Amino acid sequence: MNWLDALPNNRRRGSFPRCLLFMEGERTTVADKLTELVGLPDVHVKAKDFWMPRGLPVPKANGEWDMSPIEEAKLGESIGFLSDDRREQVTSWWLAVRERANTPNWDIASTCTIAGQDGLLLVEAKAHDAELEKDGKALDANASDRSIANHEQIGRAIHSASAGLNKAIAGWNLSRDSHYQLANRFAWAWKLASMGVPVVLVYWGFICAAEVNDRRGRRLGEPFADYANWSRVLLEHSRNIVPEQAWDRDIEAGPAAIKPLIRVWKEEFPA
Repeated sequence: MNWLDALPNNRRRGSFPRCLLFMEGERTTVADKLTELVGLPDVHVKAKDFWMPRGLPVPKANGEWDMSPIEEAKLGESIGFLSDDRREQVTSWWLAVRERANTPNWDIASTCTIAGQDGLLLVEAKAHDAELEKDGKALDANASDRSIANHEQIGRAIHSASAGLNKAIAGWNLSRDSHYQLANRFAWAWKLASMGVPVVLVYWGFICAAEVNDRRGRRLGEPFADYANWSRVLLEHSRNIVPEQAWDRDIEAGPAAIKPLIRVWKEEFPA
């Protein structure tokens, strides 16, 4: 049994383990890979920057696996990405009640410099088309008052982001109730930029990810063949939600901007 087998069944294939492996290694090596991934001359990640995820499962003496070394990025909770004041501001914007509530997980997040300013690199990674979710944010029929309050607050937050983005480029239709994963990524990027934090938001496709077949040979989703394939799938997924002309350009959000990018990466993965 290796560390991949230690992961929950729904996280052994696809982007999650690939991101964990991508972020393993010497700090300079990881920083260089993140800089290469962005591929812009004015965006740099250095060894001194702070990033997540980090860590892999560690075997215990009894043959089990310790999952605690894995740390995933939550910008509202993880200390290191934002100042205390900004972390408080963005969490209050997203959540009405914090008890037993979370801010979104990011596949990869890193501090960086963007045109000489301190900023954030945020990455949403996909290894096959089934990872592009179309569902809205679910709310149980018997949800608590706390959950209902947060559901409503998140809806307002996403609406405010969509309205703000439309001031820069027409055609945004971010919603809590459809394509929620896509909506919360752009909503958070916009909010951070509106607070003065420049953001590079990378939609990252792993290409030729043959391991998306599970160990019984069942296809979990269709892997991406190349950049053109990934770009086409992503643009179709985001149609009428994110205006196509918004990609690969600066979008002003007040004191700072977001830059959404479409990128791919090809790397061998353990069988």
